[in-house]
Order: sequence, then C-alpha cells, then structure tokens
Amino acid sequence: MILTLAVSGYRSLRDLVLPLDRITLVTGANGSGKSSLYRSIRLLAEVAQGQAIASLAAEGGLQSTLWAGPEAFSRRMKSGEVPVQGTIRKNVVSLKLGFADEDYGYAIDLGLPADAGRSLFSMDPEIKAEALWAGEALSRSNEIAGRNGPTARVLNSQGQRIPVYQNLARFDSMMTHAADPKDGLELLVMRERMRAWRFYDHLRTDRDAPARFPRIGTRTPVLSADGGDLAAALQTILEIGDEVALGEAIDDAFPGASINVTVNEGYFELFMTQRGLLRPLRSSELSDGTLRYLLLTAALLSPRPAPLIVLNEPETSLHPDLLEPLARLIARAAEKTQVIVVSHAHDLVGTLAKLSGCVRYELRKELGETVVDAEELPRWNWPKR
Repeated sequence: MILTLAVSGYRSLRDLVLPLDRITLVTGANGSGKSSLYRSIRLLAEVAQGQAIASLAAEGGLQSTLWAGPEAFSRRMKSGEVPVQGTIRKNVVSLKLGFADEDYGYAIDLGLPADAGRSLFSMDPEIKAEALWAGEALSRSNEIAGRNGPTARVLNSQGQRIPVYQNLARFDSMMTHAADPKDGLELLVMRERMRAWRFYDHLRTDRDAPARFPRIGTRTPVLSADGGDLAAALQTILEIGDEVALGEAIDDAFPGASINVTVNEGYFELFMTQRGLLRPLRSSELSDGTLRYLLLTAALLSPRPAPLIVLNEPETSLHPDLLEPLARLIARAAEKTQVIVVSHAHDLVGTLAKLSGCVRYELRKELGETVVDAEELPRWNWPKR
C-alpha cells in the first residue's frame, strides 16, 4: 500500500505531500487541483512505462505543466499587502514526483535541458535525478538505487554502490533501463508494481462507446481503459472471479436485475435483464448511468486485483441513487486493492468517509496554489541532482 504521495512543481501543485490510506478521497471545488493531482499520479505511473516524457509533451511540454507562480510567497504577499510577483530564483526549475509504500520509495526529478544544441527536441524535459530507497523517507543510508545525469548506481549484495548504467539517455529512466534481476532486483519489483496501477477516467458511455457493441472476446481479467471489452471482462468475473460479489453489486444498484453474456462467432455481447421487462436489454440500449455502473463494477471486481486503482470522477452520469451502491462496491474492492477516488459527489464521498481505513482531503486554492489540510504530514526528502 502506498503510504505517501509527493508532488512538487506540477501545475498548481507547488509542493504537496499527502499521507494515503486504503481508501483516499480527494475532493474540492472546480479548479482546486483535483485533476492536476490525478494527472500527476498517472504521470508517475508512466515513468515505469517509459512514457513520461511523451505524456508531458502531450500536455504542452514541461513549460506548460510547471508551477506558474513565484518560487515562494513572502509574508506580505500572503497577507495581501503587496501583489504576487516574481522573485529571484534560488533553486533550479524542476518537476518532482514521488511516492513511498510499505517497502520502498521512489522519486524522480525532471528539469529543463542544460544544452540541447541545435536539436529539434530542445524543449523536451530531462530526467535530472532519480532515487529508490527502503523505508518511508530517502536518506543516504537507505538509498538502494540512484541516478544523477547519465549514471545509474545500485547497491549490490556487498553493500557497494556500483554503476550499472553510465550512458543513460537523458530521456530514459533507470526504472526502465537499470532494472535487473541480479543487481537491480528492487528496481524491477518497483517497476512492475507501478506498471500494475490502473486508472479509470475515460470510460465512455456515449452512443458510440466501444462497450455498447459486440467485440471479439478473450479472457479479460483487467478491464481496458476505455471499457470496450466490458462483456468479456464481466464474463471473466463470472467464470474465474467473484461471481457472488458481481451479482450482489448489480442487485444492490438495480434490484432484481441480472446480466448475461452471449457469444456469436467469437463476438461477445452483454445483455441485462431488469425487473418488469419482457426481454433483456442489449448494452447498446442501456442508459449512460447503467452502463457506467457496469463498467465500474467490472473494473473494481477484477479477478486480478491491482495494487492501486485511481478513479477520476466515477460519479459522472450516475443517478444519485447509485452513489451509495457505488460506495459499497469501492469498499469491497478496497479489501484487496488500494483505491484513490477523485470526486465532488457529496453522497459518494460522505458514505466512503465513514469507513475505517479511509482518509479524505479537500483541496483548495491559495494564491493559485493547491493546498490541503492534513493532520500530520509525513517526512519527505527529494533526491539531489
């Protein structure tokens, strides 16, 4: 389970360190930074996929994603005595992301290229430093692997820090290139954990949504990000997953309803039988809210639980009557998976907040910066360049 999440220099997240729990709720007004927090977690996961630089480019490049305010706020700026204005920088420009779980911690520092020459990629960010450590906070004594510039070093079985990569490209992470079963085993373990994180925020329910049409199906223990393999995913749960939990989740939201999957020449199609109807409804006939609930059910009851699932505004298209069943579904999933829920649905947040093992954060803006009140902030150190 992830214990601490840290973000620095990403959009409105100037310097944020959050302790997480089995269920973490993130709420707040529009523009408070919820989407930025969600994207920062996703960007962190993409480091393990080797896609972080490309993802930043898709967001407009590092310059567009960096904190746009001053490096620090003076006391007079905070009190309103003087307007917010730029200051002389004391530190280098950087975007830093990191987390610590029960075993290890990882952090990455991205910055502007020092000298790209005449390259057309001169605006691509560079990975300046990385660190993997044992325990909650990074220190010299517990660092297992580290990267500064082009050199990645790991701690071997004799307690020596040996270079395993000396010409690592500025756009490649040690997470993807220095993970090795012999000398970089901890890196390999952490990389696979991060690759197993799941994100759901674009589950389409419009009339052209992939989930509304038959699709060739194979065993699908993990619902795809767009939900197009919904029928196969639900059938997989029925055959090798928790069939009882699936039936209860559907009946909780739609009393007396049930689902059925048919196959025609390899194409899987979902049908739903509802109380009072004389025939089952195809997925193409379901309401947006009903389809979304089934998509979330397939994601949360996966026969192959993820170490982390992040849901971004799962309440979209759902009738208020479905929010409590969704909360119970999330609670059931949290027995096997850590869940982060980004939401502004009061009923959903209120129901989940009553559960043990749940922490709630309400984001707000102060002078353009996303801030949050936490009872006790965990200790956190960033790797040095």
